[in-house]
Amino acid sequence: MEKPVTDQADGLRRLMAGHTARRVTLVDGACNSGACSVALNLAAALTQLGRDVLLLDERNGPQLAPPARGGQLVLVDAVVDSDGALSPLAASADHILVVCPASSEAITQTYLCIKKLHYAHALANLRVLVNEAADPAQARRLLANLASTGSRYLGMALEPAGFVRADPFLAQAGRLKLSVVQAFSASAAARDFLQIASDLVNWPCPAAADRTPFQPSSQRAAHETQPSAGLY
Repeated sequence: MEKPVTDQADGLRRLMAGHTARRVTLVDGACNSGACSVALNLAAALTQLGRDVLLLDERNGPQLAPPARGGQLVLVDAVVDSDGALSPLAASADHILVVCPASSEAITQTYLCIKKLHYAHALANLRVLVNEAADPAQARRLLANLASTGSRYLGMALEPAGFVRADPFLAQAGRLKLSVVQAFSASAAARDFLQIASDLVNWPCPAAADRTPFQPSSQRAAHETQPSAGLY
């Protein structure tokens, strides 16, 4: 990946000037979901596939690469506040990708995060990625259950973005300050990131009509029924 520029204000001006760029926002569905690692590895995988990628890190201030050529992709590693609100830049992305760890507690937290995002931004659809999954079959079941729950209780589409398998090479690559795609390209996690990146470039941009109207709190209270089980 290209080295970030040091002039953050100039980088932001260039980003906003690149109005044709597709944007994907990544958020942690639960504590320690690994959205930051996913963003870094997805950026590396997309670069390896020949895509121009710009990574914006909202956690530690903008970390911007020089402006890419036409058709660039922008990945926003975003922060969600306690009410589910994103920054205007993150909220206006073509896709919002929620990263969910493969544990029962994290899945409940992820659903709550999705519900807050839904009501804060009137979202009709989101994408969900399962991170560090011990079992691919379990990850697929988790994604299917979340999709079913989101449809039933929130009336929204939670589309599966895939999963990344638990892999010791992820931590090893982190110690080397490299993505697992760069450091261990034959590893299971690297292959998963390359598959997700390959799928991502073909995600259709949602139409404006896919957004649901915002509901005031008095109206949406009746829809906030909490699913008691079945997510995991």
